[in-house]
Amino acid sequence: MSKQQQHRTISATPIKTSIFHSGESLLDFLVQSLHGVDLEGQVLAITSKIVSLAENRTVAKCTISKKDLIKKEADIYLTPGQYDIELTITKGLLIPSAGIDESNSANQCYILYPEDPFASAHLIWQGLRRAFGLKNFGVILTDSHSMPLRRGVTGIALAYWGFNGVESLVDTPDLFGTKLKFTHLDVVDSLAAMAVLVMGEANESCPLAVVQGAKVTFSEVTDANELILSPQKDLYYPLLQKFIEPTKE
Repeated sequence: MSKQQQHRTISATPIKTSIFHSGESLLDFLVQSLHGVDLEGQVLAITSKIVSLAENRTVAKCTISKKDLIKKEADIYLTPGQYDIELTITKGLLIPSAGIDESNSANQCYILYPEDPFASAHLIWQGLRRAFGLKNFGVILTDSHSMPLRRGVTGIALAYWGFNGVESLVDTPDLFGTKLKFTHLDVVDSLAAMAVLVMGEANESCPLAVVQGAKVTFSEVTDANELILSPQKDLYYPLLQKFIEPTKE
């Protein structure tokens, strides 16, 4: 990585909007909210919650218990956790409650993840490129995420489109000339964490943030497999293996 890259300034600007309601046109909402914002060469972070609302991915609380809904939505149900939380793997994330949210729900509904987050990110990317005549542009769908052995939440990418989410540093020399053997930089989650920090968690009404100056490689094709690992290949698989069947060779 060059000195210019190391010293590059990156910033994240939250975009305050009106309240987005279930079933509204997300593209119309985004175009209106982003009018006058320079998006060329930038990355737009969007809270995945409004994507879910646009796709009517909600379930009335009176129709199902949350635990049953979690088991239905989870790709892998792991185990009950502390504080009435169920631990799951969902959409490639080790995430509590299958990502199901109850906060900021106007109609006493559970808000689920988008059915196919990467497909949703692709559609948003296409629509905004057309609407604003963009060439180099990226989209991240964000969520809040709790890390083991840390208090509080940080931001994470549920999906993205328009740029490479992972940068390989393999064979890059360290300060003393030793080449790195395994290191990859998780670009997209790093940017998501920046964005979520300024977007807020409560009543800020900032579901969007523009990340300016990020050194990313823009691309018209995004492959989720560059980011998402199977549990069996993950560093922390020893902690998960009693809940997950090993893959068959």
